[in-house]
Formats: sequence, C-alpha cells, structure tokens
Amino acid sequence: MNVLIVVTVLLVGYWIYEYWRHQRYVNSIPIRIHVNGTRGKSSVTRLIAAGLRAGGKRTIAKTTGTTPRVILPDGREAAIIRLMGANIIEQKYIFRYAAKEQPDSIVIECMAVNPAYQWITERKFVRSTVSVITNCRPDHLDVMGPTEESVAMSLSNTIPPNGICYTAEDKYFPLLKKVAKKRNCKIYQIRPIDVTQEELSNFNYIEHAENVQLALAVCAELGVPRNIALEGMQNSHPDPGALKKYVIYDEGKTLYFYNIFAANDPDSTARIINMIIGHLENAEKIIILNSRADRYFRSQQLLEAVSKLDFSYILLTGELPEKVAAYAYHIGIPNEKIIPLGEPSPELVYDKVLEITKNEAHILGIGNIAGRIKYGSQIVAYFKHKSKQHYEDLKWLNQ
Repeated sequence: MNVLIVVTVLLVGYWIYEYWRHQRYVNSIPIRIHVNGTRGKSSVTRLIAAGLRAGGKRTIAKTTGTTPRVILPDGREAAIIRLMGANIIEQKYIFRYAAKEQPDSIVIECMAVNPAYQWITERKFVRSTVSVITNCRPDHLDVMGPTEESVAMSLSNTIPPNGICYTAEDKYFPLLKKVAKKRNCKIYQIRPIDVTQEELSNFNYIEHAENVQLALAVCAELGVPRNIALEGMQNSHPDPGALKKYVIYDEGKTLYFYNIFAANDPDSTARIINMIIGHLENAEKIIILNSRADRYFRSQQLLEAVSKLDFSYILLTGELPEKVAAYAYHIGIPNEKIIPLGEPSPELVYDKVLEITKNEAHILGIGNIAGRIKYGSQIVAYFKHKSKQHYEDLKWLNQ
C-alpha cells in the first residue's frame, strides 16, 4: 500500500513538474500563433511563417498537412516521425524543441479534431497570442457535428482569452464574434479583396486569395510590411499537398492534372473543381475520387457535391470501388460517367485517363490521399512523374 502511495505521489509530482516546464517553454516565445479551421490550415501556417521570416522575425512553424513537418527559422524543413500515430501531446514536444531555438514567434497548426482536444490544445499547450480560424465548413461531422454550426463552435475553442483572432469565415462570423466577446478577444474578419491575380500568379502553385489575405493580415498585426511579407510568401515552399497543376503531352493529347486531395471536405472540393473546370469547353473533365474503407461517409459526401457539377467521367479508385459506384448510381450520376477501378497500378489509371481523352483533359484528384497503401499519393506521384518526363523530353529536344 505504501509503495502505491509513493508511486502515485511521484507520478503527480512529475506531472506537475512537466506542466510547469512546458509553461516555461511557452512563455519563452513571445508570439504564439495557433491556426485552426476546416480548410487551408497548413497553407496559412506556412504563409504566415514565411511572411514573418521575411520581416526579420526568427520563426518556427509546425504543420500537420499532407505530412507533419517542422519549418526551421531558415526555412528548411524537418519531417516529424510518428511511431504511434497522431497525438496532441506532440505539441508539447514541438514547444520543447522550439524554445531551444529562442524564436521570436511560433506558428502552429491545430492538430486536434475533437472539440475537447481543441480546447486542451489551446488552453494548456499553445496559449496563443494570435488565433487564426481559416473557415468553418462541413467536415469531420462525426466528431465535430452534426451541423455546420457545431463545427464552428468546435473551432471556436482555439479563440484565446484576452488575445487577437483573425478569420476569413463569413457565414458563422457572428457566432465566432460572440464567443470572442465572451473571452475578451479582439476578432477581425478579412476579405480577399486586396490580393490581385498578378500577385497570386507569382506563387509557384495555386494559392487561394483568402489564405494570402489572412496571412498578410496577421503579419501586418505583428509589424511586417505587406510588400515584404508577400514577397516572403511567394518565395516559400508550399505544403506537399498544395493545389498544383501538372501538364503532360502524350499521344498528341494534352493532360492537365490537379492535385486537390488536400481539400477533402465537400464544400471546399466543389469550390475548387468549379474554379478550375467550371468555365471549360471542348475538353474532358475527369474526376479521380480515391476512397478509404474507414471513410466511406466522406466519399458519399464528395459524390453528392460533384454530382451537381459538370464533368465527363468519374474514376473511382482506392477501397470499396463497387460500393462507392453503387452510391453514385443511387444519387443519379449516369452509369456511363462512372468508371470503378479500385487499386490497379497507377500506370493503369493513367492509361485509362489517356484512353478516354479525345484531345484535351483536365483531371482532378480528390478524396483521400492516404489509406491502406497510400494509393492517392501513388496516383499523384505517377502523374507528377509523367509531367517531369515530358519536361525532360522537351529539354532534350530543344538542345
């Protein structure tokens, strides 16, 4: 019995010491920016960090996008190796490492989905001085739902007491504002009206105006001039899952492949697809939907979203292709537009795209990039490889 008491006392003492030590690490970093939201968290985290670095602030950032990474003060990146899967305790170790670098600021992406864990992450691990909520859209409804309003309330857990919050959310801004008022937090709503198409064209990937505007607003709050912050952002590295376009010429046909796997909630996915192909004529519009067996509900949501759009074909890859196809039939997508493929080699997926293309096709990869064998990643890698191969062939021909 005495041994149990001693062990309990020692454990409690250790936990108290660990909490005290973590708070000391947190307090050693004067600017702490916590980025939350449905879509765009990784992009905005990177943009803010790049803008602050360009403005002379020693900055460390941590993202949990396609692959979790720490971005060092000089812009180099280090992968985070997870032996036991994602866990919010990870944020504690990030602060321990960051404090040793003595940064002026840290920009950290919220990795929690569960509302309670979001609250714990903010109040106990990050204690942000500036909060960012990109947007509030229907995603992870099984955890944050069942409604969009529930998602907004969940995301509001990272609004800090007595702090500052920036958001690009429109529909649920009144709700966020109400929560911010209760916590004596200043909240600002931004609009992507000051970012020009010319400025966006200077990014080496497809970036959203509202992400850039949000990051610029945070940088301005922290004293970095707009032109300096913007240049830093344009020269920074995007998240591996950032929206990119790969161009391929094969058999006299032109293929444009877009990696949209990062936008896997239905609202964001539909917006991006419409932005890319909504105005196109005289070209095949091919959607590749990659599914996971444990996220079948998400595949259903994405099918419902794309069923309202104009497309030529939808290729069903990944797990449960026949089940996903049955649901597509059920919601009214014509049989001739649906091509269940499953998990053949990515080369066969490419060959199928080439086969159904007459002259020009715009191919959009959506859904889950990971899964049992990370099949979505394999598809992206293959199209990227074909694009690079085409580029190398052109270089050789021009010599």
